[in-house]
Amino acid sequence: MSALWPYVTPGIPDHLFERLPGIPLSQREVRLLLLGYLRLRADSVLWDIGAGTGTIAVEAGLLCRQGKVIAVERDPEVAQLIQTNCDRFELTNIEVTVGSAPDCLSQLPESPDCVLIEGGRSFKEILQSIWKRLLPDGRIVVTVGSLKGLYAVSEAFAELQVRNIEVAQPAVNRLETRGNQQFFAAIDPIFVLSGDKLG
Repeated sequence: MSALWPYVTPGIPDHLFERLPGIPLSQREVRLLLLGYLRLRADSVLWDIGAGTGTIAVEAGLLCRQGKVIAVERDPEVAQLIQTNCDRFELTNIEVTVGSAPDCLSQLPESPDCVLIEGGRSFKEILQSIWKRLLPDGRIVVTVGSLKGLYAVSEAFAELQVRNIEVAQPAVNRLETRGNQQFFAAIDPIFVLSGDKLG
């Protein structure tokens, strides 16, 4: 159990994570949604592709104490940030890999039963590469922020014959204080696509 987050429930407040300017952070409400779609088990092996700040990797590492999270990030400085956040939460079951997907995926040490893709440019190639390694009855979750990305992932899901497909476009607003006023501000909208590899 982490001294920084001594709870069994996910939903770590954003301010507890170290950040770098310009590096996006999956905000708490979005993380909770993604963790729900991933359907993790205590011993899951999760690939987090495009792990960014490492917020999902940390939350998943806390949930999957008997499993493993492999966080893939192409920028070495950002990969170091992920490691810093893992250390802050005293996690040893997260492996940070520096590399660009899909090129680095064949080198990853363990095949996953869950994969999260957080953004990217070549969705089809990444999904095809992941599909070869994803274990039977494995689960895949993808986030995209554009209509073009939505079409690309939908097409790839159809070609790969992903089953039990779900698509959501959540709207989340947070109360923010500006001066002496309080306003609701929208979190950047994303599409969440998920599905299973049967058999």
